[in-house]
Amino acid sequence: MDTEIQICIVIPCYNEEKRFLSEEFSSFIKDNPDVLLCFVNDGSSDHTFGILNYLMIEYPNQIDVISYSKNKGKAEAVRQGILYCNSKYNHIFIAFLDSDLSITLQECADMRSYLNKNICFCFGSRIMRIGAIIERKFYRFFLGRIIATFISNILDLKVYDTQCGCKLFTKEISDQLFKVKFESKWLFDVEIFFRMILIFGKKEVLTRMLEVPVLKWIDKDNSKIKPTYFFRLWFDLFKINYTYKKQILQILN
Repeated sequence: MDTEIQICIVIPCYNEEKRFLSEEFSSFIKDNPDVLLCFVNDGSSDHTFGILNYLMIEYPNQIDVISYSKNKGKAEAVRQGILYCNSKYNHIFIAFLDSDLSITLQECADMRSYLNKNICFCFGSRIMRIGAIIERKFYRFFLGRIIATFISNILDLKVYDTQCGCKLFTKEISDQLFKVKFESKWLFDVEIFFRMILIFGKKEVLTRMLEVPVLKWIDKDNSKIKPTYFFRLWFDLFKINYTYKKQILQILN
């Protein structure tokens, strides 16, 4: 392939056989020759791997697949996918995106325009506003705002949405952010922000990342997170807060 890969998009997959959007992925690949999609089969028990493997055979230059026999959780699946791409490809940017494409592949890829010599991390934000299509069930929105406000407070950053499943990085900063395993399988997004603070400091980090309101986000109502995790979530947040605040204090002292 003559076109060089500029951005890799890592997509974790777990039991996606019945909802996998093959046509959307194929169409996007054809229209974007400078993008590579790296699917991480995270111990699926259905035919997800077969579907991904077929797609890779069809587009060998733009699709790669790594597969695990046991489920590692979203955090580790994303981390391994990013480390794999960074070791194998010579791209400039790297992202991760949820496989249900609540945010489109095109919008994710286009967000690389926000990354430059200063901004090394940008992330989608599901802000309801005129001109955007944000479809989200009310109870999810309500619970999400409670959790997001709490997260914003423990980070001590004015961030609206840390949990949107679309995040982009320069290759260099992703090597640092994903080098070490995360404390949480699902709230690793919060840890990414803490790691940015550890790398750049509280003041400079504000000039190194950017929150980007997305144009379209459709709630597909097929989350792999069990409802009971809502109670576990607060323990994870406490653990994350304690772990990283301790590291920050050690640096300051």
